[in-house]
Amino acid sequence: MEATENARFDALYQAHLRALKLRGMSASTIDVYSRAVRRVAEYYDCCPDTLTTEQLEVYFAALVDSHSWSTVKIDRIGLQFFWQHVLKLDWRWIEIIKVPQVRTLPDILTVAEIEKMIGATRHLRYRVFLLATYSMGLRLSETLALQVGDIDGQRKLVHIRRGKGHKDRMVPLPDLTYEALRALWRKHRHPYLLFPNAVGSPDRIRSATSHMDRGGAQAAMKVVVEQCGIKKKYRFTRCVTASPRTCSNRA
Repeated sequence: MEATENARFDALYQAHLRALKLRGMSASTIDVYSRAVRRVAEYYDCCPDTLTTEQLEVYFAALVDSHSWSTVKIDRIGLQFFWQHVLKLDWRWIEIIKVPQVRTLPDILTVAEIEKMIGATRHLRYRVFLLATYSMGLRLSETLALQVGDIDGQRKLVHIRRGKGHKDRMVPLPDLTYEALRALWRKHRHPYLLFPNAVGSPDRIRSATSHMDRGGAQAAMKVVVEQCGIKKKYRFTRCVTASPRTCSNRA
């Protein structure tokens, strides 16, 4: 991309990020929508504001061949946002690409499978993480973001902050999960995080400024699933409740 072209792209790209932020989009949504703009710019090596409908058709035809329909759908929505809110132009996406509506549901893990997974998890923080996620039906990001102040031990409730749709809610806290969270916290005693992003000495863990890495939690989950021989397609959303005998407090 020439210098002038690149400067125009940078200005439009920053405007795109700003528009997404001002409309309250989550960090993950901003990431994938902005990636869509970068991808089409890299494909044609030019600022996308000059692209024609025909060029977009060629681009999406290539994207369908190289990526999943899920990626195609996200890119279509991301570029639609860019056209409408940054370029202030009509986005005739129906004439360019129409993603087939395929609805698939993840396989539901049985209580026995969840017990097996939690029992096979060696590290305490990942074992408690899995128990909390499944016993309270939380999303991965919701469990990771749990803080000490979110736990109401007297009423046995947990305050989930800014969950799906940026909404707060209260969920029941099983006795075993409460005791497991207490055992984990007693190990690190972080001032506010239940799942701090640090290992090693207590001082190092207590000084962590962010929660446990999402990718690390997913990788740990994948390893345990493979070790347990589970072949189902799983995900961390609206999980079934685990049996209360699945977790011990051993380190």
